[in-house]
Amino acid sequence: MLEVDLFSCYTFAGDCLRRRGGITMGGIHEGHRARMRTKLMESGERVFADHELLEVLLYYAIPRRDTNELAHRLLEQFGSLQGVLSASAQELACVKGVGEYAAALIKLVPILQRRAARSAKEQILNSVDKCGAYFTALLSGSRREMLWQVCLDGKGKVLSSRCLAEGDVSMAAVSVRQVVEYALHAGAVGVVLAHNHPSGVALPSQADVVVTRQAREALAPLRIVLRDHIIVAHRDYVSMAESGLLAD
Repeated sequence: MLEVDLFSCYTFAGDCLRRRGGITMGGIHEGHRARMRTKLMESGERVFADHELLEVLLYYAIPRRDTNELAHRLLEQFGSLQGVLSASAQELACVKGVGEYAAALIKLVPILQRRAARSAKEQILNSVDKCGAYFTALLSGSRREMLWQVCLDGKGKVLSSRCLAEGDVSMAAVSVRQVVEYALHAGAVGVVLAHNHPSGVALPSQADVVVTRQAREALAPLRIVLRDHIIVAHRDYVSMAESGLLAD
């Protein structure tokens, strides 16, 4: 009902603006948008090409301009829909026709995806495979380096997760105290760390190993176990624990 009401308000406002000569998009485009929305609601995304889905998304940031051409331009610039969604706001803004609102809307999509992944109920990370799958889904689409900490209860259920750093990430730049304080705040029994290498391979640096071990040693007296540190690259991952890199 909310979508219908919003569309009715939008149509009424458009009629008023047309009568005053203050709108640039004609009835042809308005009819096209209405048909595209109806098609999406009735048939789902499977009948849409990537550029059409992006076109529809852009309706809500660019209300009175044809967004089909801009959708094609974005896909040409970034190579794929995943490339568009992974681009930074600054990179998006460099594309002709992308304003502040459009860049913010596009960036909101992967943000919501990550939040949904973090907040899913009863997620159990009690094996290397489950940890690898969790962090691959969370990090593999990001073009920026990110370092995450997940706090677990005794059965491996996710209590909370948090991005500790973003940008030029290395474990050496992260405070061990930061890891400990977040674990205590969450009431964690176990902790899993993870970071990604967007343009590299899923191998930890020596600094990653050293600081991860320091974090494990700082958590141990508090009866909190650092269970693993996962490194993600594209759709691949490496477990420090499974690789024996956390052993003394």
